[in-house]
Amino acid sequence: MNNPKYMLYATILDAFQNYLNSDTLWYQFYGSSDNPKYSIEEYETKSFKELIDKINRVPFESESADKGTAFNEVIDCLIENRKSDKMEIVSDKTQGIICVKYNNRNFVFDLKLCLEFSNYFKGALTQQKTEAIINTIYGDVLLYGYIDELMPLSVHDIKTTHQYKSFKFRDHFQHLVYPYCLIKNGNDIKLFEYNVTDFKNTYTESYSFVHERDVPILTQHCEKLIEFLEKNKELITDKKIFGIIE
Repeated sequence: MNNPKYMLYATILDAFQNYLNSDTLWYQFYGSSDNPKYSIEEYETKSFKELIDKINRVPFESESADKGTAFNEVIDCLIENRKSDKMEIVSDKTQGIICVKYNNRNFVFDLKLCLEFSNYFKGALTQQKTEAIINTIYGDVLLYGYIDELMPLSVHDIKTTHQYKSFKFRDHFQHLVYPYCLIKNGNDIKLFEYNVTDFKNTYTESYSFVHERDVPILTQHCEKLIEFLEKNKELITDKKIFGIIE
């Protein structure tokens, strides 16, 4: 296999989609406000910078992201019956909670919620890297990412959110990238679930990968992102996305 011209991971495809949807997102967040925090132009500029920073892997502070990472690690530890080497996790069965210290932040999760997730994924392989080549008009692209929970017949991504609405993750790309990569590697797994919690309730979004429908969508999105990368190449300092491993 020749070296790929580009290396794109699943969540960078999501970030690019968010950038493309910046107008829609502005109206969703600020459209009904008489005094919005950002004008639509300012929000587009902000979205552009956030995408460039993500491409360049610029570190950022986010309590909500850390909370999601902590919750995911708790579930993996319960599934694998192990201690964490990434964060401090203490279970308090008398109070029915699991306490986590991560990145100088403290989080408390409901024990029943954690067990609900871990029991659902009993026997799963956790944090499984998957990758495959997809052909585009701009050359070969290596798609890759880490599957949260891999079951014999399904792929799962754990999501945490402050507020959930139906089909919240429909525009995301994990449910295309991961089945595509697995199938390319001989694992015929087409069912994908986003398993979501707002820490009060749980929700499931299910998607079935259909090759004839989904590969063109995935290919076109990769090509649009490549066009964006080439147009803004002078701003990109992390060259891995261009297939360059330094």
